[in-house]
Amino acid sequence: MEVTPRPASTVVLLDHLDRVYLTQRPKTMKFMGGIYVFPGGAVDDSDAIHDDEYIKNEKRDESISQSYYIAAARELFEEAGILLCQTVDGTPVLLEEDTALEYRRLLIKGEISFLHMLKKEALYLNLEYLTYFGRIVTPSQSKIRFDTKFFLARLPEGQTPIPDENEIDDSLWINPQEALTRYEEEIIPLAPPTIHTLKTIVHYVKSGQLSMPEFNRLDYKIVF
Repeated sequence: MEVTPRPASTVVLLDHLDRVYLTQRPKTMKFMGGIYVFPGGAVDDSDAIHDDEYIKNEKRDESISQSYYIAAARELFEEAGILLCQTVDGTPVLLEEDTALEYRRLLIKGEISFLHMLKKEALYLNLEYLTYFGRIVTPSQSKIRFDTKFFLARLPEGQTPIPDENEIDDSLWINPQEALTRYEEEIIPLAPPTIHTLKTIVHYVKSGQLSMPEFNRLDYKIVF
């Protein structure tokens, strides 16, 4: 019997040098254990936020459910501690490290929702920080399947990834072409979706589009 794919989101995080952030899944994980991937995970019921007071989404892709965007931001925060939020006046947010770690712990355990944290800290999630650019559906023969939306995001100024030790064995910033080279030399294991995404990023880096000052206004989509 064919498994229905679960909705999921993945974030390709880039720094100012156009390096991507890759994380290695623990070898004990059933799905792609030991493989280097981009931060991401399944869309939860709590990601269907209808309280738009705390969501700024003027320029998001309306063809994509907002829950995918919420899941992308939540997973990036849970796994890497990167928060795509701002204050009511638009000022970037930088939580105290201990505060951020506690929120991440509670989110991962499912004890609070992302909206709960936004309300508690008076934060506003700006969906313009996420640029949708592609979709991958796990092949029908797989026992574990996901329908994943891919987003691009720039590393917010002043923030540095702090990987969750329970969900990530290793992490690295790496040039996309170098990542592909290391894969070909069997130095790091990559899954086909990650390889395809890296090749797409390399293409846009070479074309100069990823060096634009206002990265979140890129207007392209790649359907895998």
